[in-house]
Parts: sequence; C-alpha cells; structure tokens
Amino acid sequence: MAKEKILFSSESVSEGHPDKVCDQIADAILDACLALDPSAHVACEVFATTEHVVIGGEITCKSQPDYEAIARKVLRDIGYTSKELGIGCDTCKIDVLVKAQSPDIAMGVNKASILEQGAGDQGIMFGYATNETEGYMPLAISIAHKLVRYATNLRKEGVFKGARPDMKSQVTMDYTDPKSIKVDTVLMSIQHDPDIDLDAFRAYIHDQIMVPVIRSFGFNDDFRYFINPTGRFVIGGPDGDTGLTGRKLIVDTYGGSSRHGGGAFSGKDPSKVDRSASYYARYIAKNLVAAGAADRLEVQLSYAIGVAEPISIGIATYGTAHYSDEKILQAIRACFDARPGAIISAFDMTHPTWKYADTCNYGCYGRPDIDVPWEKLDKVEALKAFFAK
Repeated sequence: MAKEKILFSSESVSEGHPDKVCDQIADAILDACLALDPSAHVACEVFATTEHVVIGGEITCKSQPDYEAIARKVLRDIGYTSKELGIGCDTCKIDVLVKAQSPDIAMGVNKASILEQGAGDQGIMFGYATNETEGYMPLAISIAHKLVRYATNLRKEGVFKGARPDMKSQVTMDYTDPKSIKVDTVLMSIQHDPDIDLDAFRAYIHDQIMVPVIRSFGFNDDFRYFINPTGRFVIGGPDGDTGLTGRKLIVDTYGGSSRHGGGAFSGKDPSKVDRSASYYARYIAKNLVAAGAADRLEVQLSYAIGVAEPISIGIATYGTAHYSDEKILQAIRACFDARPGAIISAFDMTHPTWKYADTCNYGCYGRPDIDVPWEKLDKVEALKAFFAK
C-alpha cells in the first residue's frame, strides 16, 4: 500500500479580492480618524457589491473624515478604475451609514490613565510563531502570501500583461518526510482581460511567478499546479463576488496553523482587543520562539469588557517545548504586560508610524515589506535571562 502523504495547505488573496477591498477601506478610514484624533474610537464595517459600497459602523472622532473620498482612493489605488474591471472608483455608488460608539462601551474603555483602560470587548485572541521560516511564520501561508504579492507587484508595474486585480493563491506542503519537506501543490486563480491568450497567460504564471517564488524559499520546482482551473476568470472584484470586512481572518493570521478567536482586525481602533491583543499575542509567541522556549508556540489571551487585566493567559507548544509550560507562563508574566492600555502604549498604536491599511494585505505577521512593532524581537535577551535562572 502506498504511504499516505502528510499534507497541509494555506491560502492567500490579493488586494483586489472583494473582501480585502472592504478591509482596506475600513482601515484607511481608521488611519484617517486617528490622524485627526488619536483618541478616536472606530469600529468600521464595509460591504461591496456591483458598483456599490456601503460604509457602516460606530465611529467617535473629533473631526469627520471624508469617508466617500477615502473609499474612492482605495479603489483607485488597487486598480479598480472601471465597472468592467470589477468596480469603478469614480462611478460606483457609496452609502455612508456611520453612528457614534455606544456610551455603554465607552465608559468601560475611557479611563484617566491609559494603563487602567479596560478591554473594548470580551473575547479570546491567539498568537503563534514557528521557527520553520526566517519570519517565524508557517511555510504554507508565507509562500501563498508571496505568490499573490509578487503577482500584484508585476501587475502594477505593467509587466504582467492582461492581469486584473482579483487574485487568490493556495499552497500545499508535504511534511511526509520531516527531513525533506516539499511543495506538493500550488494553485493560483488570477482575474484577466477577456481577450488574452489563456495558454500564454498560464505559462507566464507558472514560469515567471510560481517557479521563482517557490525557488526563493529553496524548495522543489516539480510541484503539481493548477492555474484558473475553471478556465476563465474575467468577472472579478465586487462585481464577481460580494465583499465584506472580516471574512479573511485565516489569511490575515497563520493560514490555519494556529487557532483563531474569531474577531476581525480591519476597521477597529486598538482599544478593540480583537486587534491589539492578537498583535500582542503574536509578539509574545515570536519572542518566546526566538528565545528558544519552543520550536512552535501558540499564546492565548482572554479579556472581559471594561477590565484591564487579561482573564487568562494560556499556551500550546505541540510537543516542541524546551521548558515546562509553567516556566514559559512565568516568563510571560515576568516579561510582558498584556493590559490593553499597556499594549497600546508599547506599540504606540494611536500615533503609529505605519498605516493600519498597510497591514490589510498579505497578512499582519512576518511581513518583509512593513516595519511594525509586534514583529520586533526586543524581548529575546530578557527571556533568555529568565530561562537561565
């Protein structure tokens, strides 16, 4: 009997995917609100369909940004400049249905001292890290992200002829032999102009995108592959599929290698622990793995609305730990402060030097193209010293 393969798959999507269009608009609105008022409370949701965008949610800000202008700019920057491409940045209808944040929520969040600030909601958040890649991210999602990021860059440079903004990738890794991990299958679906040579289009994707990206990770180029398996992908973006904020949670995080608490990131200011505490859990996990606590490590944080201290801190090490769970938990308590206000202060999340909209595409973690504080390895030496005691 043939040996059953041990496989694991992750997917990614481009900035032109309809759900990602919505995430980007929501986060661009968040960036605009924080620029006007660093204490703004933002919970923005966006819906997109054929020639129509709806912006809703709860926003409390000292000044109101031009929501419609922000949405049109995001669409234009992606490349959606006409209805035929997926949605027209200048022709689509935009409805704005925004109200202020509930005072019942605000009373639990707004405190005299930021360190006393309570969580903006209850919930559980997960962070994860693994030493199988340089960025401490799982292989499958790292490769999947790079495929669509590279293809998008080629499209925007005008090199990838006939390509349109909406793209998806999926990568399957073969872990059957842990000493010889391989790429098993690569799938890409890329929106295209109606009059292209499909055979040449597929050949370009395989030869100029798939193979170079897989080789850049040092893996085999004899993988099985599928390109636009339905045979045609002209209608895309919000015209082909309705978009909504918060529907690409696994793409945004670890590609399924770790659990997810269920809360989305985009459109939420950092008082929402769905976002800030998830980033902090990643920060804890990454520093612990880099310090040698485990080869793979997942951190869980849980919160109650209006309460500053986490309700619980938990870990999973998948049998790869180099210290006891108790020792690792003690190290977390000693080296990290997971109160929402402390996270916001440590990461300067209300006066960011980066843009939240830049974290929308190709995942929030292990990104080689953006500099964000939750990816810094500035606790490694303190953790090593703690474990050496």
